[in-house]
Amino acid sequence: MESKTWGTHQGKEVYLFTLDLGGGCSAWITNYGGAIVSVYAPDRQGRLADVVLGYGSLDGYIQCTSSLGVIVGRHANRIENAEFELAGVTYKLAANDGRNHIHGGPKGFGKVVWEAKSVETEFGEGLELSYCSPDGEEGYPGSLKVKVTYRPGERPGALCMDYEAETDRPTVVNLTNHAYFNLSGEEGTSILDHELAIYADFFTPINSEGLPVGEILQVEGTPLDFRKKKAIGAEIDSDHEQIKLGRGYDHNWILNRRGPGLVLAARAEQPETGRALEVWTTKPGIQFYSGNFLTGEPHPWRSGFCLETQFFPNSLRFPHFPSAVLYPRQRYRHSTVYQFSAGEGDAR
Repeated sequence: MESKTWGTHQGKEVYLFTLDLGGGCSAWITNYGGAIVSVYAPDRQGRLADVVLGYGSLDGYIQCTSSLGVIVGRHANRIENAEFELAGVTYKLAANDGRNHIHGGPKGFGKVVWEAKSVETEFGEGLELSYCSPDGEEGYPGSLKVKVTYRPGERPGALCMDYEAETDRPTVVNLTNHAYFNLSGEEGTSILDHELAIYADFFTPINSEGLPVGEILQVEGTPLDFRKKKAIGAEIDSDHEQIKLGRGYDHNWILNRRGPGLVLAARAEQPETGRALEVWTTKPGIQFYSGNFLTGEPHPWRSGFCLETQFFPNSLRFPHFPSAVLYPRQRYRHSTVYQFSAGEGDAR
């Protein structure tokens, strides 16, 4: 794994690391926010291109307001009214999405410098990032020790992310990565021609604020049915209520799961280049976001899509949703794999 100095932030050194994923693929990762800056992947002709939206300098990430590529925490996605109750105590968080809290707050884990070190893993050298979030940071209770390891996987072209956390007080934890993908490898182009499959029979419908309302609905008969692959743009501007509320796709799908471990959550492909991305995860849900609020250069509207593995958004309001609560003497663990390839079929 190669590394180079990328700058400083608040007196701390920031580095850019290059991780060899095999199969001609490589990932560039910085310890500022744990951001995936670039992933270079070959097309079916073997031509390399960057398939992740990013910035060419540290300052781009410092100024960024869209969580581009970073580790999101303590709690990914939205928390209603920027507050939650735990053990009879109400905790007030920063409201940074209207009246609601999103992606860990205006600072969150994406705006801190993580400690970084090289580690040996089963399939090659990896990058371990660690951060201790103090009690009360962004309003969350408890001191939380977090570790995220980026590493190669069993198959060439796999970027694996292993998440761990421990707390000294009851708190909530829902970590994810917020990479935006465009498999064409051409900056600024639309992602509407990408074909996507999401392996889920159900989703959690949202209100006008993007908050799940506690219902669980079937995807069948709706534009949110991606059980068979279709172009992202095929129904993205339909008159369906959920599409209008999300201004496109910005929803949580409940993954078809029959037990623990990694499950194939989604598969995206760009037909012209043949580049494909599979997302495997141990989490129960995945948020597909079609870049509806991207604006300006170098990342215009709908020029990237996100596939964020997660507990369900707003889960703290609904006891029938999987719980994001973490207690002392418990260890939070989950893994997600981004598997890049060119022209291969579904690997299930």
